[in-house]
Amino acid sequence: MEFTIYNEFSEALKQEWNNLLAQSTPHVPFLRYEYLYAWWQHRGGGEWPQEAELALIVGHEGGKMVGVAPCFSAVHEDRKCLMLLGSIEISDYLDVISKDKDRERFIKGLVEFVRSCPGALGEVKALDLYNILEDSPTLPVFQSMPEAAIEELQHSPYIKLPGDWETYLSGIDGKQRHEIRRKMRRAVEAEVPAELYFTTEADKLEADMECFLVLMSQDEEKAAFLTPAMREQMKEIMRVAFAGRVLQLVFLKIGGEFAAGYLNADYLNRIWVYNSGLDRRFMEYSPGWVLLGHLLQWANENKRDELDFMRGDEEYKYRFGAVDRHVMRVTLKF
Repeated sequence: MEFTIYNEFSEALKQEWNNLLAQSTPHVPFLRYEYLYAWWQHRGGGEWPQEAELALIVGHEGGKMVGVAPCFSAVHEDRKCLMLLGSIEISDYLDVISKDKDRERFIKGLVEFVRSCPGALGEVKALDLYNILEDSPTLPVFQSMPEAAIEELQHSPYIKLPGDWETYLSGIDGKQRHEIRRKMRRAVEAEVPAELYFTTEADKLEADMECFLVLMSQDEEKAAFLTPAMREQMKEIMRVAFAGRVLQLVFLKIGGEFAAGYLNADYLNRIWVYNSGLDRRFMEYSPGWVLLGHLLQWANENKRDELDFMRGDEEYKYRFGAVDRHVMRVTLKF
C-alpha cells in the first residue's frame, strides 16, 4: 500500500473520498469531505490554532483509494500529536475511512508510515484519536497493538425506531409515555397554538440559522460556547449540510415565534441530533419535550431507522427510551 500526505484539501479527492466513505464502517456525517473541509477552515470554531498542520493521509493500491486518515497535527497535552480532523469538541463521531476488508492493513500500514515519515510528521509523538464509536472495527485493530491505549470517553445514547409512532410510545416507560402525550396535547390545544416548522427554503436559511443560535444562547453554558469564531463555524456547517441535503433544522413555533429548535442531520435514514435551543419565555409549554416528541413522531412516520442523540448522557434522552453506547479514545505513542 502506498501512502500520500495531502497538506491541503483537493476537489480531486472529494468524490472518491465520499464514495469510499459510503462503503466504510462506520459511515457518519462527520467524515464527509464537505464537513471536514468546513471544520478545517475554522479550526473547529477556534478550538485549534491556525498553526495546526493538515495531514490527509491517503492509502492507494493499484491507483485506487483504499483508505483515508483525515488528520492534522497539533500540540495536545504537551506533545505533538496526529489527530483526526474534527477533534475534539464539535464532531461527535470520528474514525478512519476504509472498507472493512482493508481496514487492518490500512491502519497497520498507517502506523508504520507515520512512525517512519520524515519532515513535519517526524515530530509527531503520538496518534491520539478521539470519538470513535465502541462498535467500530477500528478498535479491534488497535487492541491488537500492545502499545495502544483505549479508553471510554462519553455516553452516546440512541433510539431504535419501529416506524410507527404508537408502537414507539408503547415501548417506553408508561409514566414517560403519559407525559409526552400530555405535553404534546396541551401545546396543540393551547390558546396560542404550537406548530412544527422545518427549514426547507434556501432564502430562509440564514435567518433561520440566526434564530437557532439565539435559542442556543439562552442557555448560559451554550452562550459561552458560542464565541464569534464558533458561531461562524456552526453557520458554515449548517450551510454545507443544507447544500448537501443533509440538514434538518426544525423548530417548534408558538404564536408564530420560535420557541425551540433542533439542529440535526437527516442522513442514512436516521436522525443525528446535533444541538438544541429553546426560548425560556415559553417554558410553560414544555417546548423542548414537545418538539422532541414531534420530531420522534415525524421520524417514525417517515420510516427513519434510528434517532441518535450522540454524545452526552442527559437524563431526558433516557426518558424518551434511549439506550446507551459510548465513544472511545485511542492513544498510541511513538
